[in-house]
Amino acid sequence: MLKLHGFAVSNYYNMVKLALLEKGLPFEEVLFFGGQAADALKISPRGKVPVLETEQGFLSETAVILDYIEQTQGGKPLLPADPFARAKVWELAKEIELYIELTVRALYPQAFFGAEVPENIKAKAWPELLAGLAALKRAGTFAPYVAGDSFTVADIYFVFSVDLACLVGKKVFGVDVLEDFPQARELLGLLAQNPHMAGINEAKAAQFPTFLEQVVKARGV
Repeated sequence: MLKLHGFAVSNYYNMVKLALLEKGLPFEEVLFFGGQAADALKISPRGKVPVLETEQGFLSETAVILDYIEQTQGGKPLLPADPFARAKVWELAKEIELYIELTVRALYPQAFFGAEVPENIKAKAWPELLAGLAALKRAGTFAPYVAGDSFTVADIYFVFSVDLACLVGKKVFGVDVLEDFPQARELLGLLAQNPHMAGINEAKAAQFPTFLEQVVKARGV
């Protein structure tokens, strides 16, 4: 059986978890916070989350894991069969990750953990976030899903990245970043109704106090 190592507060962990649930695959969850300890680095070379344990060994990096699952497991397809259409889905997923999720990640300390992010970092992140959302608006189909009429990997990245961008926009900048992007807002609403999302969000909320303890411990506070 596949084993998913990570923790429920991680959006990347939840991306893989949602994929496994959508495909109807049996898997075991293993609590793993990552880090630079020797035992963590044995299964994740950079100490990152998530990690997928297979019969052949461990895999890290979310895109790699999602691609492996799609290529080796049955269940509901999360990528088109046509090579070009498949590539376009990955293109959208990577745009969301690189230009939205990673952009706002620099602001998570202020948005979620009570720290103050330097003004120069906020000044850099804000136009990059707007540019990322504008690119997604141009490239996405939203009919009703990011890449068309089917739920794909692009929607998995979307639901666990754009939601955080919205929170960062409100908490750090006092702005609704989707004010001029109703298609994205509607899709977030649609994906919130996914029956698997309730369980994922419940697990996230339940584990958040433990996650905060790990953050404090890592910072040596």
